[in-house]
Amino acid sequence: MRQLPQYPNRDVLVGSATADDAGVFRLDRDRALVQTVDFFTPIVDDPFAYGQIAAANALSDIFAMGGRPISALNILGVPNDLVSGKTIAAILRGGLEKAREVGCAIIGGHTIRNPEPIYGLAVTGIVSPKKILTNGKAKPGDLLVLTKPLGTGIATTGIKNGLTSRALAKTAIALMSRVNTVGAELAERGLVCAATDITGFGLLGHLASMCRASGVSAEIFANDVPAISKEIFGLIERDCLPGGTRQNLKTTRDTTDWKKVSGPQKLLLSDAQTSGGLLLAVSPRRLDAVLGLLVKWKTPSRAVIGKITTRRRHLITVCTP
Repeated sequence: MRQLPQYPNRDVLVGSATADDAGVFRLDRDRALVQTVDFFTPIVDDPFAYGQIAAANALSDIFAMGGRPISALNILGVPNDLVSGKTIAAILRGGLEKAREVGCAIIGGHTIRNPEPIYGLAVTGIVSPKKILTNGKAKPGDLLVLTKPLGTGIATTGIKNGLTSRALAKTAIALMSRVNTVGAELAERGLVCAATDITGFGLLGHLASMCRASGVSAEIFANDVPAISKEIFGLIERDCLPGGTRQNLKTTRDTTDWKKVSGPQKLLLSDAQTSGGLLLAVSPRRLDAVLGLLVKWKTPSRAVIGKITTRRRHLITVCTP
């Protein structure tokens, strides 16, 4: 993106410069469009679950910006000589059901032939320009709250290799299928300073983007970061890791100061998530209200995992007691 010419537009409220979760374009004083697109290859065998996860992943970008999705377009690529019409319909039905859950209309889409299946959504949402959540407004003293435990990248790699237990597979699929709807209400109530959702760049990658955009640094307390289950660490010991997680860990060399953190913890914090939770920067005086709202929405996690600090040499410091 840095190699492309820039054409400033005063109505572009959020563009690509800050690596945020979606773009925002102002329509008028009271309304702005939130737009995103996301798709990926299958990470589970069940086509309906795959459709749900891919749709939840795309829809959550809108909620991470404080918006509400209103319409979406399917994006589908399939090797139609290998994938049956019944399977294709199941993928699309999974996406449709997830969009319907959050009041988003799927109004069409586009399909191509592709060597392996890909599916996702291009989503348009609506937000008040005064209520946008971005990754660029975190302030020193803010507490960091995570709404889903980590480990889906490791779990799905285990699923592909037949190493994940049925219990963990079921839990991981349920987590990835959950949409981060609470983001819209947090924004509308003005409870959160900054937010991002945790996906392919892992917790530390997305937190680094927040720190850069906000001009701050952060501390993470490794022991307070929740994992899906203890089984995740067993998979790590068996070297059951996605390529994205390995690459994310390498990237932390430029951003992160590790203080007495174990190898498995480093990998968990770097794990490439699919349809992960929200990472929220919350003023301490608003923490109780935020946690209360997360309880209301039954988010899988409500963990306070660190805090924002003034800018330091490293963007992120990860420590244990």
